[in-house]
Amino acid sequence: MSIFDELKGKAGGLKDKAAELVGNNADSIKGGIGKVGDFIDNKTGGKYSGQVDGLQAKASELIDKAPRNNPGPTDGNNPTA
Repeated sequence: MSIFDELKGKAGGLKDKAAELVGNNADSIKGGIGKVGDFIDNKTGGKYSGQVDGLQAKASELIDKAPRNNPGPTDGNNPTA
């Protein structure tokens, strides 16, 4: 196995971990995207609000596509277990 194959494997693992972290924190990240968009609109006087809104929508769509790891309740009352 070459060093490049090893690096590809490690990069794939990091990508999967990052996607899982995004998925598990989607609501917080979306809130941050909204705050950043509001900040930009405020600083530019709304001049680019159409572009900002479009980018916010695209970013939210990407976050929605991220895998989630929702193990369910931890109190033992998981009806699907």
